[in-house]
Amino acid sequence: MEVIEIIMRLSEKYDYVLRHPILKWAQRDDLVFMTIDLPDAKDVKLKLEAEGKFYFSATSGADNIPYEIDINLYDKVDVNESKVSPGSRNILYLVKKEESKWWSRLVKQEGRTPVFIKVDWNKWVDEDEQDETAAGADMDYDDVNFSSLNIGGGGGDYEDEDESDTEEETEIMMEEQTVSGEAGANSNQLEDIDLLA
Repeated sequence: MEVIEIIMRLSEKYDYVLRHPILKWAQRDDLVFMTIDLPDAKDVKLKLEAEGKFYFSATSGADNIPYEIDINLYDKVDVNESKVSPGSRNILYLVKKEESKWWSRLVKQEGRTPVFIKVDWNKWVDEDEQDETAAGADMDYDDVNFSSLNIGGGGGDYEDEDESDTEEETEIMMEEQTVSGEAGANSNQLEDIDLLA
């Protein structure tokens, strides 16, 4: 009997299928960023051991579907310096490496990476570009107030101070664009006539 067939029979018998949430990761020489994408996670259990053993379990959805990740990280980690931040859409884990060095992969096992592990391209920095990124983070931004730029990370709640266009302003802009579009069409027709003459 094949392994898949055994799993199918067991899942039918116990009406229980274990699923893996997407785990996105990126790294620096001393840190690993892990993001577990699982909206509305409940009963979250996380365990990180110094040897690199990482375990996560939770349920999600109206049916409380169980999810689990059980992997061995590439190398040892500093459990005391690692931090977790659970959110409503995902769980962020900042794992401090025991030794500052670049890992060739996230998991210890060689061969094919499990399908639920993905690279977090939003946080990824190549090893040779790491120093450039760190230098940019230390730059002096003088008196710029980032909270007014609406780019996130400014702290506090962002409230729209009604800087958006009103319906009347939007209608006026649409009319102006229509009129300018018609004028453009007429000028193109005149150019066509001049070319024919």
